[in-house]
Amino acid sequence: MPLQILPIRWKITILSFSIVLFSLTIAGIILSGNYIKTKEDEYGIRAMMTARTVAQLPDVIQNIERPEGWKTVNPIVEQIRVINNIDYITVLNMDRIRYAHPVNGMLGTVSNGADEAAAFASHIYTSKAKGELGTAVRAFFPILNENNEQIGVVIAGNILPTVTEAILGLGKMFTVTVFLALLFGIFGSWMLAKHIKQQTFQLEPHEIVRMLVERNATFQSMHEGVIAIDNNEIITIFNDRAKQMLAVKGDVIGKKITEVIPDSLLPEIMYKGEAVFNQDVQVNDALLVSNRVPIKVNDETVGAVAFFQDRTEVGKMAEELTGVRAFVDALRVQNHEHLNKLHTIAGLIQLGDHKQALSYVFKVFEEQDQLTKFLNENIENNSISGLLLSKVSRGKELGINVEIDRRSQLMNLPEQLDHHNFVLILGNLVENAFQALERVEREKKEIYISIEQDDDICSILVEDNGCGIANENIEKIFEKNFSTKDEQGSGIGLNLVKQIIEKGNGVIEITSTVDVGTSFIITFPMKIEEAVQVVGN
Repeated sequence: MPLQILPIRWKITILSFSIVLFSLTIAGIILSGNYIKTKEDEYGIRAMMTARTVAQLPDVIQNIERPEGWKTVNPIVEQIRVINNIDYITVLNMDRIRYAHPVNGMLGTVSNGADEAAAFASHIYTSKAKGELGTAVRAFFPILNENNEQIGVVIAGNILPTVTEAILGLGKMFTVTVFLALLFGIFGSWMLAKHIKQQTFQLEPHEIVRMLVERNATFQSMHEGVIAIDNNEIITIFNDRAKQMLAVKGDVIGKKITEVIPDSLLPEIMYKGEAVFNQDVQVNDALLVSNRVPIKVNDETVGAVAFFQDRTEVGKMAEELTGVRAFVDALRVQNHEHLNKLHTIAGLIQLGDHKQALSYVFKVFEEQDQLTKFLNENIENNSISGLLLSKVSRGKELGINVEIDRRSQLMNLPEQLDHHNFVLILGNLVENAFQALERVEREKKEIYISIEQDDDICSILVEDNGCGIANENIEKIFEKNFSTKDEQGSGIGLNLVKQIIEKGNGVIEITSTVDVGTSFIITFPMKIEEAVQVVGN
């Protein structure tokens, strides 16, 4: 199995086991070294004491100069060696002939030790030499006669233990320590790896790496801007599209969001823990449509992420959607209305009433021409004019009189708002009025629309004589997904209207009576100054 895909549990276990084993090996070497050094000092002292004892024995002094004196000296020296637990004792005369040696066959032979010369000059010392049995600590002591003349040398030595013997010499405690250290090292490693696996959702490191690479590639390929922060307000995601829209350059990952975008609202979303969708946000002089969502893990907020688009692009899409819908409705209504008018004209002609048919044609043309001319002169934006024209035609189809105040005027739009916002407001309020009138039985159903504007304010009035709104529902109608139309309503339209009112710092006043009708008055300042208010009575 390749090392890259080896489970993290085994990686940590092997690593920890290796570290513990390496540490124990180093500790064993150090301890064995100290143990050998201690033994070396101990053996040196013991060997020196033994050598002194042998050198001062009368039998040794008397026989060291006699031919074959080793027959007397060697047995005495062997007894002392055994008693003092010395590995070997050698006695040499001044001619370096062995008078005592652990191996009887070496008695009477000449010694050629390299470190013995100083001993024949009456020096007392210890040395360390390596032989066939291992490294030995040897003590040299001169043999002096009664005239204080040197007549020989005593060499006493002990073999030092090897590293293995030293470790074994440390006893069971060291073995138990090694075993327990390895055991707890392996167990601890296994538990640590298990905990890490739980924290990483049972994913292996190579799987996390793959997911991270895929995630980054996905975010970079998105057409929307994406920004994410952690619970310390540190940026974790900032894709290229976001940098392009916000005019941000360089690598910003790891920086605080407020350092890159001072007026960012992401931290607020994280602390509140509530998502916000389809909201216009002004960031660094850029108007964006933003969706901001808190990131939660196990019900705990750990950050926030924002997805946003340039308002211009969203505006184009909105214009296409709202414009197409409005014009489709208008064409459908016009087609239906023109068919009815053609049938009327055809009937008058078949009856031979040509004068009445011609008069009807002029009347229809005049009505349509007057309304179109009025809208072209008083409403600057064609999308808003087209919407109002389609609503008038739609009302005729439904048997509802949609009247537009001939004093209405809209030549300039308030700050922060555009014609898409007005299309959305008027479209939703008029459609709600249509639906309110459909639920009542009334001989004359009417919707009145008025748009007034001066240098300071812009006011929109939409009122109907429909079913009205209950007092307890007036405060709720702006809530998302709340609807008074049961399954027929989506509960989104008035919520979008409220968002536009908030964006334009507007004021809305609602007057409604059940079974009498409802009036919506929305007032926007031409320049942003006041806070948003919602008033109902």
